[in-house]
Amino acid sequence: MVYTISGIRFPVVPSLNKSSLRGGDRRTSSSHSFFLKKNSSSFSKTSLYAKFSHDSETKSSTIAESDKVLIPEDQDNSASVTDQLENPDITSEDAQSFQNLEDLTMKDENKYNVDEAASSYREVGDDKGSVMPSSLVDVKTDAQAKKTSVHSDKKVKTDKPKVIPPPGAGQKIYEIDTFLQAHRQHLDFRYGQYKKIREEIDKYEGGLDAFSRGYEKLGFTRSATGITYREWAPGAKSAALVGDFNNWNPNADVMTRDDFGVWEIFLPNNADGSPPIPHGSRVKIHMDTPSGIKDSIPAWIKFSVQAPGEIPYNGIYYDPPEEEKYVFKHPQPKRPQSIRIYEAHVGMSSPEPKINTYANFRDDVLPRIKKLGYNAVQIMAIQEHSYYASFGYHVTNFFAPSSRFGTPEDLKSLIDRAHELGLLVLMDIVHSHASSNTLDGLNMFDGTDAHYFHSGSRGYHWMWDSRLFNYGSWEVLRYLLSNARWWLDEYKFDGFRFDGVTSMMYTHHGLQVSFTGNYNEYFGFATDVEAVVYLMLVNDLIHGLYPEAVSIGEDVSGMPTFCLPTQDGGIGFNYRLHMAVADKWIDLLKKKDEDWRMGDIVHTLTNRRWLENCVVYAESHDQALVGDKTLAFWLMDKDMYDFMALDRPSTPLIDRGIALHKMIRLITMGLGGEGYLNFMGNEFGHPEWIDFPRGDQHLPNGTVVPGNNNSYDKCRRRFDLQ
Repeated sequence: MVYTISGIRFPVVPSLNKSSLRGGDRRTSSSHSFFLKKNSSSFSKTSLYAKFSHDSETKSSTIAESDKVLIPEDQDNSASVTDQLENPDITSEDAQSFQNLEDLTMKDENKYNVDEAASSYREVGDDKGSVMPSSLVDVKTDAQAKKTSVHSDKKVKTDKPKVIPPPGAGQKIYEIDTFLQAHRQHLDFRYGQYKKIREEIDKYEGGLDAFSRGYEKLGFTRSATGITYREWAPGAKSAALVGDFNNWNPNADVMTRDDFGVWEIFLPNNADGSPPIPHGSRVKIHMDTPSGIKDSIPAWIKFSVQAPGEIPYNGIYYDPPEEEKYVFKHPQPKRPQSIRIYEAHVGMSSPEPKINTYANFRDDVLPRIKKLGYNAVQIMAIQEHSYYASFGYHVTNFFAPSSRFGTPEDLKSLIDRAHELGLLVLMDIVHSHASSNTLDGLNMFDGTDAHYFHSGSRGYHWMWDSRLFNYGSWEVLRYLLSNARWWLDEYKFDGFRFDGVTSMMYTHHGLQVSFTGNYNEYFGFATDVEAVVYLMLVNDLIHGLYPEAVSIGEDVSGMPTFCLPTQDGGIGFNYRLHMAVADKWIDLLKKKDEDWRMGDIVHTLTNRRWLENCVVYAESHDQALVGDKTLAFWLMDKDMYDFMALDRPSTPLIDRGIALHKMIRLITMGLGGEGYLNFMGNEFGHPEWIDFPRGDQHLPNGTVVPGNNNSYDKCRRRFDLQ
């Protein structure tokens, strides 16, 4: 069903409150003091409001994780990781200890008893590759942090405040891997910067818990007396809140700016007590900026939609009445010892050539995932993205769930149903970069190149055509940490798969670089220390406030300590997404059968760092995209179309292909890691690639890249063919 509010088209079932538009009443501007830093000095050394960095790791990145050695080239290689696996003599003292991989046993016919990746680890670059703040000036402290109840994770809610453990000594990584001693200067500097930021957050923000609740101050906040709207936009010369509620009059609700670049306005309730901005109406911030007059969607907007016939999105003031808000009914499942992930995209989850909805995915796809034996679903493209064909990786509105698939309440209903089925719900979160759109995204939000992002070439990803965050900015840290917290708190996600982490951790973004395993590649000038510190902070937040939550990092470089606890000196992820295995299978499929070497296959599948858990896959969405080939296509090619019917005989190529398709998945799951992932449809050898609807693209040089007439034919999953 399609629902329309103020001319906005919603492909959803639940209705929204349609209040009539209001004219321009008299508004009052509040002068509440805010909690930002004083002066224009960044987290690093320039601008307090500085900025901070996509998509699945690019194929141009010549990183071969399976080929990299686990010991520096200049070190003695005799103490191999294989030896360590067979004779472990080092154990972690963290609360959730790692176990020997030999503990892998069959729990029942459907479940593997694999260790949980308990520890979280992070790494930071070197003091010359990226500058961290040498000192922070005094700031206005926010009001006393409110006590919040424990995240409703499966059992009981309590009034006990959430506690994020303080940093540890950060030295255990040297016991786990003695070869890190040669890079102690870099690693100790990294850990020192992480501890310093934690201390500054404790001192000026009341702790990481309070700091990560920026959405309670910024954006739209509702009180008993009205609505307050705040926006950090230090580059703007003037600002006004406009929307359906005041007939888009830029002179009706002018905002005031504080000393820290935060614009604010308070709108009192109407005389009858109703809110000054009706739920579901369109809103934007109108600014006079160094780049000219512009209307922007608020950076902290909770919902954004595209009106029929329009290209830019509109921000939506989303605050449904209590009776329309979805109430979660089911507890969140515990994190399984052996995680089996079904990677899915809501929009393409229908057999029909259309954009599917949260409601249909909830009712039709979740039961299928459960029946197949998976215990987690990883959902792509949740954060709003104006370009559908970006696969959700060019995010425009970080706090808004994609309106293509329905309303926020629909998404909550989907997640609650998954929990009822015992499935974890992981979000494919993008904090590695942002859309370069200026009309509906963060790019040039306040008219400056260096607001949320690095200025100049450092803030632009030339291959992804996207903007790169400045992780050395205090307000970017607040924004991204609050964003992770928002999805866990508001929507009850059970964790994240962080996209494009390799791009974040290195200033070269892993492009045109080959990682061989030499430790100098990880701990040198190319390491972005600020970005690694951010990853440590977000893992602290996730594991401190939500102990059962899962964090998976997509890293193709093999960064040491990636999946070790921050308290021990690591970066803090539970799992690394082990991308080399899929590449290995593709390499083998290009060879003759007699050239396959089992020893080589086993080495690739087991070549991972001691005590650092991996999620492995034979193929993911990357291999299913147009321009690439799935395993089924590599194995059977065009014979799939003519010789897989029940009413005619198959061919030797089909018989071989079906057998190897099963065997590849079996050996990958058995040897590849502590978790397993499959992309939606690949489990039965989906016969088509993925090609999003797109029109012709006209390049600046005059070249025209032909589209597909905006067809959805290849942007669906043909479950009906099984």
